[in-house]
Amino acid sequence: MKTWIYIDHFKGEVQPGSWEALGLGKTFGAVSAIVFGSGVDAVVKAAFEYGADEVIVADDAALADYRAEPYASTLSALASSGTPDLILFPTTARTRELSAMSSLDLNSGVLTDVTAVEVGADKVTVTRPIYEGKVLEKTVCSAKPAFVTLRSRAFPKPAVTAGRTGTLTKAEAKADAKSTVEGYSATEAAVNLGDASVIVSGGRGVSNNPSLGLDEKATAQKGFDLIGELASVLGGAVGGSRAAVDAGYITYAHQVGQTGKVVAPDLYIANGISGAIQHLVGMRNAKLIVAINKDAEAPIFTQARFGVVGDLFAIVPALTAAMKKKLGK
Repeated sequence: MKTWIYIDHFKGEVQPGSWEALGLGKTFGAVSAIVFGSGVDAVVKAAFEYGADEVIVADDAALADYRAEPYASTLSALASSGTPDLILFPTTARTRELSAMSSLDLNSGVLTDVTAVEVGADKVTVTRPIYEGKVLEKTVCSAKPAFVTLRSRAFPKPAVTAGRTGTLTKAEAKADAKSTVEGYSATEAAVNLGDASVIVSGGRGVSNNPSLGLDEKATAQKGFDLIGELASVLGGAVGGSRAAVDAGYITYAHQVGQTGKVVAPDLYIANGISGAIQHLVGMRNAKLIVAINKDAEAPIFTQARFGVVGDLFAIVPALTAAMKKKLGK
């Protein structure tokens, strides 16, 4: 099995799922990492240290910014000449587009958001969730190369071996494209929910505490301040339900659920979240779920390992204090 791993990065900052893909690829034998960009020596070095036996690098000013056309053309040309059996990607917005375009070029197929991969002599079989995560299906791709995008945190990250090296192969970039990148703008700091090991989320219930004597928005702000403090103590990220986002309590970048981010942290703490199916789809793969809600009949408790019935405005500060003491913070 000839396996390639696409290392997805933005300006040298590697998507951690790339290393998870590399670790999975190593279980099938020797792997080649694919790195595109400009000035990517640090990414190449990291790929070797995470276990790549070969790194195929297209380092060109034309690839400094991600654009679908040159990236797909470059990958298609490499795969056409290099004839890999399998190309693994982390699942991101960029890799969904890139893998789809390149697979069309090569008359192959794409299997997305995969949680398990089996390889045979002439086919690749994957497992992936469907029907809002209620069912797991097995799908076979017999075309080559098979393009597979992996769900974040579904596979372990390999250990790093400092100073490890391998074979470096330079590739030509296919620079022709009709699009240009004029610049970037951001409305807020990036929220990396997909890679967070701990997520503390809030729902519509963060606005429900009349005893504070505040209006809805001010109550919600105080609730998310408490949630943010707990997340900070635990070294985690802050999430939110769609109801909280729609109400304007928190921005869409934090949304967990079917129309937001699908996450799989080690610990997920749901505060004031009832547990609508759209939200459960996004977080049911967490290893440990803790729910805090005033309503003892809230559906979220059917998914939680531990549940606390009560007011998050009393419970979250107590939990934060206990975690500070436990962690020595």
